[in-house]
Amino acid sequence: MRRILALLLFAGGLTFAGTLPAAATPAAHTLAEEDCEQWCGPQAPGEWKARQDTSAGHGLPRQALLRAAARARALPTVGPAWTTQGPTNVGGRVTGLAVDPALADTVYLGAATGGVWRSTDKGGTWQPLWPADNPQAIGAVAAAGDGTLYAGTGEANPGGGSMTYEGDGVYRSTDRGVTWTNVGLPASATIGAISVDPTDPARIFVAATGSLFRSGGDRGVYRSTDAGATWQRVLTGANGTTGAVDVVVDPSDHNRVYATMWDRLREPDLRRYGGTGSGLYRSTDGGATWTRLANVTAKSPGDTVGLDSSAQLGRIGVGVASTGKVYVVTSTYGPFGGEKGFYASTDNGASFATTALPAAGGSLWWTGKVWVDPANAQHVFVPGVDVRESTNGGGSWKSASGLHADHHAMAWDPKVAGRVYEGNDGGAYRSDNSGGGWTKGTVQPFTQFYSVAVAATDATRISGGAQDNGSLRTWGGTGWNSFYGGDGEQTLINPTNANNVFACSQNGSCGRSTNGGTSMQSLGAATSARYNWFTPMEFASDNPNTVYFGGNRLNRSTNGGQSFTVVSPDLTGGPGRDPDYPFGTLTTVAASGAAIYAGTDDGRVWTSADSGATWRLVLSGQPWVSRVRIDGTRAYVTLSGYRSGSNAPQVLTTADGGTTWQNITGNLPPAPVNDLVVAPGDTLLAATDVGVFTAAGRSGNWSRLGSGLPLAPVTDLEYHAGTGAVFAATFGRGIYRVPLTTGGGTLTNGGFETGTLAGWSVTGTGAAVGSPVQAGAFAAKLGAVNSDSTLTQTFTVPTGSATLAVWYRMTCPDTVQWDWATVILTDTTTGGTTTVLPKTCATQSAFTRISAPVVAGHAYTVALTSHADSNPNDLSTTVYDSVALEP
Repeated sequence: MRRILALLLFAGGLTFAGTLPAAATPAAHTLAEEDCEQWCGPQAPGEWKARQDTSAGHGLPRQALLRAAARARALPTVGPAWTTQGPTNVGGRVTGLAVDPALADTVYLGAATGGVWRSTDKGGTWQPLWPADNPQAIGAVAAAGDGTLYAGTGEANPGGGSMTYEGDGVYRSTDRGVTWTNVGLPASATIGAISVDPTDPARIFVAATGSLFRSGGDRGVYRSTDAGATWQRVLTGANGTTGAVDVVVDPSDHNRVYATMWDRLREPDLRRYGGTGSGLYRSTDGGATWTRLANVTAKSPGDTVGLDSSAQLGRIGVGVASTGKVYVVTSTYGPFGGEKGFYASTDNGASFATTALPAAGGSLWWTGKVWVDPANAQHVFVPGVDVRESTNGGGSWKSASGLHADHHAMAWDPKVAGRVYEGNDGGAYRSDNSGGGWTKGTVQPFTQFYSVAVAATDATRISGGAQDNGSLRTWGGTGWNSFYGGDGEQTLINPTNANNVFACSQNGSCGRSTNGGTSMQSLGAATSARYNWFTPMEFASDNPNTVYFGGNRLNRSTNGGQSFTVVSPDLTGGPGRDPDYPFGTLTTVAASGAAIYAGTDDGRVWTSADSGATWRLVLSGQPWVSRVRIDGTRAYVTLSGYRSGSNAPQVLTTADGGTTWQNITGNLPPAPVNDLVVAPGDTLLAATDVGVFTAAGRSGNWSRLGSGLPLAPVTDLEYHAGTGAVFAATFGRGIYRVPLTTGGGTLTNGGFETGTLAGWSVTGTGAAVGSPVQAGAFAAKLGAVNSDSTLTQTFTVPTGSATLAVWYRMTCPDTVQWDWATVILTDTTTGGTTTVLPKTCATQSAFTRISAPVVAGHAYTVALTSHADSNPNDLSTTVYDSVALEP
């Protein structure tokens, strides 16, 4: 039956005269230095994703991503394998490093949302070790003395856009990463550190940080004495929101272990990144018992807490030198988590004295670690936006040069004097002189993309916005290269002129170019009070010289972005309560001719039928609106958030300008939907946090598109008409491509939603018609006096499909002797014929579903027929709709 949502929706229209107060668009690359923590740091992408994924009202349910991934794996797969398009030379956020204890030049890396990788050439090139279907978010990696590898899933750093990608515990490999086994702590959600006893490879300590979004689970310090076969929680947090974020075995006494606990909770409108549960602990008996350490004899300037139990105490990092000297960095509890104190102990933690503050910059909850040179107890590193380096035990500091920003991991190679590896948001680096100079690896295919664009005339001309790596392109330099800075967000390529490109960094700082990005100019001034982290900017589908750009109000340019005119009032419910993050913004826009649709972060969808002169609110009270699309007279809306077992829609469509909506979510996995594309043959493509899915028309019957796509979130899709390929931006594994078979391969236009009979051969009289239909806006109506009217199509059944389903409705005032409908299916591979619908004459008030089995890989011809005799007074007609392949 037809499913129509009663999602309502507006209490009337809104006429816009364009006279509301204006605020200027942010200029490109002019973010004030004092605002950079707010606008440039990791908080903004973290907020951007957290608000989306929790917007459905269910928070972040336990293992929501993993359960959705399991649902995705159960769906049939159609189409060939995905292939990577790079980049290989850019890199992405590294959260863990471990050096092989025996193999020369071999090092392992954990990527924030890209799995585990190995290099056998001193970090020059990296190859994937991680299964594509495993959780891709990695919080820590470690190598035992016997070569056993451990990986903790779920990044504990709460920012960078990946804070909602939780893991399912600790994995172990006994063959240096060829195979992996989950060995426990499935409810840990995020893991901050893994430390292995250098003298006993079977004794492992894990800092299980727990979920940022809910209390409980596997939190605290866990110890295994049998290489992960069993685990014991040896240090428990003071409350349900406290977990362990760091753990270090003292190299001078392997029974002395230090751990830091972190009390944190992310609520809808509050980031509490500290609390009374935060603290530094020490064990002197191999983890059996623990003592809290708080004896700070002299606090750092401005620090009133030190290591005392306090609601003001945030994340703590600890490092231990080969001599047993202990270094500690502390942070504030607030939304930015700034550096608070730096302390050193020469008596194994019995007391701490202040040293100079490193001033590493940024949020310490994003980077809070301390690293000590194993060959020099006075040589210390503290990561932040910069890496700060001290050669006198913290007495003074300097910035390490030659590295990308935002630092998370460091590992020394004990086999080579002076060799150290460092990981940051730009990838992995190596130094062979104890940090005196750095070399970046050349092959690091784990970039986190927000968007992808492909030139209409050249499918190798690709651009995309990358987390902390700017806007990237495949032309104009060696390999992929940057043409716009900041955190790369939206990029566009004019479909009629590939040199006319657009790019944005965070919060609406956007530029345009007429020479392919060689030089960039700022967009013309626009009118909005606030801009989303990923500010929507789109061409009008019928005229790429018309550009739409949205803050809380929508702006339009008719001269390619040189100047803008505001075309809407504030389309949101107003700013949010959080003073540090812009909320109440447009998130997506689509325009074709005079029709415009716009969606917001507070769950509203607006439409205008007159180029913005008047507006109607057609959806409200929804989760974050991730995408609006216009396809002819039809529009689509996708919503973010986890459904958490509810039947809440995530993909909606309307054929009447938003008056009524149809829920076509169907069997999609219950994960955030990030994009939707309409490809030829009325093929729908949906990008989600657990992959890409395809459906014929509005059937709601989704299959996985292609094989081999890693379980990294897919943030954006692009269909390239010239090659028939789909491009996917993944958040952690770069850009992927797969050919999309439409027209002659799979069943085409099975819902007749092109508004034509394209894809079908017609004999007699047939036409695509509008309502009444079983689903969508169109169907095929057959029938004429004294005629057989038939539609036929030949197609090949893709992998995962086993049924051909047809919906039909007939009006037959005569008898089957004279008038009838019939459906015949011929297997052209074997020559066999199936009568799906025997000759039938009946008048029906509702559509009837009929079906027949099909075999994957076989070619078939389906024939839909309606026959009428010569009497025009009792003419019979048949409406066929939703001719689709199903699992």
